[in-house]
Amino acid sequence: MKNLIIPDGYKSSLDLLKTQKAIKMIKDFFQINLSKKLKLTRVSAPLFVEKTSGFNDNLTGKELPVSFVVNQDEKDVELEIIHSLAKWKRNALYCYKIPVEEGIYTDMNAIRANEICDNTHSYYVDQWDWEKVIDEKDRNENYLYSIVREIYKVLLDTEDMLSNEFHGYKKILPDKITFITTDELELRFPNLQPEEREKAFCKEKKAIFVSKIGSNLRNGKPHGVRSPDYDDWSLNGDIIVWNPILDNALELSSMGIRVDSETLVKQLEQSNNLDRLNLDFHKNLIDGKYPQCIGGGIGQSRICMFLLQKAHIGEVQSSIWPKSMVDECVKNGINLL
Repeated sequence: MKNLIIPDGYKSSLDLLKTQKAIKMIKDFFQINLSKKLKLTRVSAPLFVEKTSGFNDNLTGKELPVSFVVNQDEKDVELEIIHSLAKWKRNALYCYKIPVEEGIYTDMNAIRANEICDNTHSYYVDQWDWEKVIDEKDRNENYLYSIVREIYKVLLDTEDMLSNEFHGYKKILPDKITFITTDELELRFPNLQPEEREKAFCKEKKAIFVSKIGSNLRNGKPHGVRSPDYDDWSLNGDIIVWNPILDNALELSSMGIRVDSETLVKQLEQSNNLDRLNLDFHKNLIDGKYPQCIGGGIGQSRICMFLLQKAHIGEVQSSIWPKSMVDECVKNGINLL
């Protein structure tokens, strides 16, 4: 099937039970060390939010959230399963009164019903969502890159841990992550599409951070579509690594310095979404209620898949897959959970 890659001669080095044990080792180690590096406190997070709150992530604006109606105080209220917690976390920073240079993280579990399943995409999304309060002076590229390096160091440390735990484990991450903007990618690969540019550069460098995603490039089109009301499009980006098992680029994290009131209005206007200013989250941001912050999501299953060098995300995550995909995986020795 066209959405499934079967690597030649692929065979996982871990059986199902050993894989489950390794998943727990990775998740425990990574989140503990991430929280230390970025000074984050773990908090509880919702599975669903009120539609009128404005907290849900609109992603590219095309995906429809799974929703349901409940009766509260004798009236119907529509709730939405979250796509991510990008905006909810900013409100949480305010509620918890988190000081500057400290933050929060949580386990985010979401349903993305419009997702097209393949080796790295699932209807079920699990990630560490994190958010950190910053000073106004830290709204700059240097600060963004410093946080990216801290996260990448945790990835390297996790890989070292696995190397010590599993005999014969082969490291695949380079010592340093390479930074590049979407404008620079366009200049370097003018005849390629955005995903192809990322793939070509990532294959060369093995680990990259692609920044400034959302605004139009020289060709009049954006590198990628981003929701206009959480990341500042000039101060955001993705951590992408080279997956040698699939011979392809793999995004592990999307993150950025968040919009201030001025940037929010500007980006809502550019994306023709000024109607969102009527939502609670946006009103609070315009009124100066929320702190300046930086945050993002880090894929739990994607990190496990990558570091355990699995061919399919279903080898580290229990979800639902098309029957044709399941049958093809069974035939080729790919053990889905």
